[in-house]
This record gives sequence, structure tokens and C-alpha cells, in this order.
Amino acid sequence: MTMTLDADLVAEARRARRVARAARIARTLDTVGLGFLSPLAKAAAGDDPSGNIKSFARLVGIPLFAIAAFLVAWGVLAPRVQTSLGALPGPAAVWEQAVVLHEDYVREGEKRAAFHERQDKRNAELTAAGRADEVKVRDYTGKPTFYAQIWTSIRTVLFGFAIATFIAVPVGIVSGLSPSVNLGLTPLIQIFKPVSPLAWLPIVTMVVSAVYRSENPAFSKSFLVSAITVTLCSLWPTLINTGLGVASIDKDLLNVSRVLRLSTWTKITKLVLPSALPLIFTGLRLSLGVGWMVLIAAEMLAQNPGLGKFVWDEFQNGSSDSLARIMVAVLTIGIIGFLLDRIMFAIQSAVSITAER
Repeated sequence: MTMTLDADLVAEARRARRVARAARIARTLDTVGLGFLSPLAKAAAGDDPSGNIKSFARLVGIPLFAIAAFLVAWGVLAPRVQTSLGALPGPAAVWEQAVVLHEDYVREGEKRAAFHERQDKRNAELTAAGRADEVKVRDYTGKPTFYAQIWTSIRTVLFGFAIATFIAVPVGIVSGLSPSVNLGLTPLIQIFKPVSPLAWLPIVTMVVSAVYRSENPAFSKSFLVSAITVTLCSLWPTLINTGLGVASIDKDLLNVSRVLRLSTWTKITKLVLPSALPLIFTGLRLSLGVGWMVLIAAEMLAQNPGLGKFVWDEFQNGSSDSLARIMVAVLTIGIIGFLLDRIMFAIQSAVSITAER
């Protein structure tokens, strides 16, 4: 009887450890934005397997059903829409062009490798012949691939978003802590926040062209124009939400900081930021989304490298495959925007957990 009881206790303890481990895994999955996998982790640990399997099926099945319904409706309705370039491409035509764009990237990579191989061989021959002074190293100047355009846009939006963050968060903190500063900033925010990127773009272009002059520039002018336009349009959500989050902090906490005579830096890092983090990250996520939309418009209008220019070039090209390629770019833009938001959510969750500790 005692041995049976001990065995039951051991089994229950093992089950409890599995459930606790599954709970930790589930929290980690939630932190990185993969919360839909949490029920599987719990079911694998023996925590209500049937209920968690049903929960997983619901979390995954409903979105997949919605996507499938969208694809079916798209495939049925697209051929009925006739444009100057032919019928609107359906999912199959778009997928076909996505494959073509990938094959173009592979071919361009082979050309780049062949170019560098020929260059290295020629330079080696010149060096062996004692003509090292004639050795030249040139960059490959082939056409930018679709993947290169994607990376250019991502790099640009992250750079502009970083500048916006470094400006908006400190200014928002000062605005939230000082009613006078907030009163002075409010009219400026209300005036500049609604300004379209299309209005900022020519001003930024002229200013960068006039100010940024260097024989060996670290960044191209087109890159800076796009990034600064992103900054000017995306800093407002972070600034507003940071100010609101700081201003809504419990006044008792600030009073305690005065009683304890905490330094300004300690007050901000230990009291202000942890309390305002949810609203700050809400602003950051909004700013990143705004910045991504602004960037595509800026690249299209200014013809700066990136996905926006790719869309405009395909529109101007007017070939029978252009519409399908534009749809590939549209879906890519949407997917990247979604992934950027998920990354920000994961960072928010990780920072919030660290702050709570």
C-alpha cells in the first residue's frame, strides 16, 4: 500500500514538473509572438490534451480557413477584372512570377560570382606579371534583384525608425513630466502630425542635397532622403504615446521619488519607464507601421531604391507579367509589415518581463 502511494506521488510530481515546464515554454512562445503553439506544448505535457488540441485547432484552423477563402475568392473574381494589361492575375499567376523573381536572383548571383572570378583571375595574372599597379577592384553593377530591393527597404525603414525613436522617446518623457513642455509641444504636434510624406519628400530632398556633401559618403543621398522622410512621419505616434504614458503614472510614485530624493536618471529608469512601457511600445509599433507605409510611398515618388521603386518600375514597364509582379510586391510588403509588428511585439514582451523582474 505504501509503495503504491509513493509511486503515485512520484508520478504526480513528474506530471507537475512537465506541466510547469510546458507553462514556461508557453510563456516563451507568447513572448516571441508564437502563442498559437502554446496549446501544443501544454498538450504534450499532459495538461488537458483534448482541450488544448481543440484550442490549437481553433487558433490555427480559423485563420487558415480565412486565408483559403480569400484565395478562392481571389482566384474566382480576378479573371473577371480586365485591365489595359489583361486580366487581373490570380494566385497561380502571382506565385509563378514569385518563382521567376527568385530565379532572377539566382541567375544574378551566378553572374556576380562569375564577374568576381574573372576579376580575381585578371588581377592575379597582372600581379604575377609584375604589373600590380594596374590591378583594379570594381564592384559588380548588375541590376538589383527583388531580394536586394526588399533588403534596401527594410534597412531604410529601420534606420529611419531608429532615428525617430531616439528623438520621440526622450522628448515624450520630458513632455509627460513637464506640463509646460507638453503645452508648448501640443500645437506643433497637431500641426506637423497630419503632414503627408509626399509633402515632406521634396523638402527633405532639397535639404539633403544642399547639406550632405562628401567625397566618400557613408550613406547615399537617396537612402538618407527616404530614411529622413520615414523619421518625420513616424515619430509622432511614439512621441504622443510616450508623453501620455509618462503623464498617466501614479502621482504617489513621483511623490515617493521626491521624498527619497532620487536623481532624475534614477527616477526615469526605475519609476517612469517601467510604468510607461506599455504605451511606449504601443507608440513604437504604430510608428514602425506608419514608417513602413511612408517608405513605400516615398520610394515610388522619389524613385529611390527599394520595393516602392520596384512597384513603380513594373507599373511603367507595362508588360503582361507586370501586374502579377506588382501583386508579388504588394503581398511581400504586407507580410514584412506583419513580421515587423510581430518582432516589436516580441521585444515588448521580453522587455516587460525583464522590467517586472
